[in-house]
Amino acid sequence: MREIHVDTIEQTIRSLCIRANKVLPNSLEQCIRCGKEREQSPAGKSVFDDLCANLDAARETDMPICQDTGMAVIFLRIGQDVHITGGDLREAVNRGVAAGYLDGYLRCSVVSDPLERVNTGNNTPAVLHIDIVPGEQIEIDVCPKGFGSENMSALRMLTPAATEQTLIDFVTESIRKAGSNPCPPIVVGVGIGGDFELCAYLAKKALCRDVAKRNPLPRYAELEQKMLDAVNRLGIGPQGFGGTVTALSVNIEQAPTHIAGLPIAVNVGCHVTRHASAVL
Repeated sequence: MREIHVDTIEQTIRSLCIRANKVLPNSLEQCIRCGKEREQSPAGKSVFDDLCANLDAARETDMPICQDTGMAVIFLRIGQDVHITGGDLREAVNRGVAAGYLDGYLRCSVVSDPLERVNTGNNTPAVLHIDIVPGEQIEIDVCPKGFGSENMSALRMLTPAATEQTLIDFVTESIRKAGSNPCPPIVVGVGIGGDFELCAYLAKKALCRDVAKRNPLPRYAELEQKMLDAVNRLGIGPQGFGGTVTALSVNIEQAPTHIAGLPIAVNVGCHVTRHASAVL
């Protein structure tokens, strides 16, 4: 049994909140930088120039990539042979988020009640997902989620009569309706299977996958490409000014489901689909 103190978790999350908001994953940054070469519209190419300049400026000035520094979504994969000591895990996570957002001068965007709308002042509480896995490590993914893109997400409870083309059409229509709102070029997370809430979780989890990695199952990897091609045929383009690169990647996560259903969810990430990870 390995012991990990909550203070270590808190400090790690603090650092990850700051890093995720200032530095994109390398594969996503390279995808953006290469996007100009794939973009056929002159206006779209110009937008890519601006996006790359923004990434450079954030790095040079140590500033957030985007002013919407998001709601903190935390994924914890906790080894079953880990004993967490020193206090309450959830409280430690929220202390880490609060420290990261306040010390990093990141915008605090969380309200304590969805109707009262009073800002909590430190971007807590975080959205926390915990998975118990074999081993004696804790894997932490911090994923700040801006709501310009989050608001464009969608979920539909299809029947087993739906075809792969039905799934492609749903994803494509969801992005068509989103238009320029999620700040394209976007990353599209797709969840297929499970039930209502698991399907949405899978779509969120899909956004945290490296854009250079395809689904390990050939059928779903092929479906990712078909969805990406369909989305890019919409012509929305970078920042909605028209063009051939509306999406940078489509990532699918799937799970077993009920014989009577075929749930599908779309979680949209903007061009700065941010996440940072650590292993304790």
